[in-house]
Amino acid sequence: MQIIKSIQNRIYEIRGERVILDFDLAALYEVGTKVLNQAVKRNIKRFPKDFMFRLTPDEWETMRSQIVTTSENEKSMWSQTVTTFQASRRKDNTPYAFTEQGVAMLSGILNSDKAIAMNIAIMRAFVEVRRVLIQENDLREQLKQIKERMGEHDVQLNQIYDAMENLLDEKAAQKKWDERERIGFKIKK
Repeated sequence: MQIIKSIQNRIYEIRGERVILDFDLAALYEVGTKVLNQAVKRNIKRFPKDFMFRLTPDEWETMRSQIVTTSENEKSMWSQTVTTFQASRRKDNTPYAFTEQGVAMLSGILNSDKAIAMNIAIMRAFVEVRRVLIQENDLREQLKQIKERMGEHDVQLNQIYDAMENLLDEKAAQKKWDERERIGFKIKK
């Protein structure tokens, strides 16, 4: 379970897609980023744009602060990740982002036992992230429905209060003070 949490911390949302960056994948597979990218380039036909894309320099600059923060929270991989992205990245050399399908495709080109085991763990992490997001959406929908019902109930309760007030006002207006039956002791004359 710890490895899945570690992988989930490496899943980012970029361009509306949940992705893992190339250097994170390389660290997980225990290969160099350059080795991973060379394997991808040799099999580039397997990686259409919806499986893998390169970050723009602006996207990369935005991601850098998130990566350092994530890495600091995860001390075991901290030095590897920070070293990897500081040493091997120039401004014109931005990382590749792999979608879930791209990670699945990597299993076909990286064939070591470690890569296969890690790929299975990564797929499980993506599934877990998807499950959590679905649960979140279900909870949001339920809260929305509860708010709508409460709003309807407020309107209905206000209508009931208004109707009761009107009835009381009508009853009070119908009886005149002098015509009301007296309450209390009656003195005989």
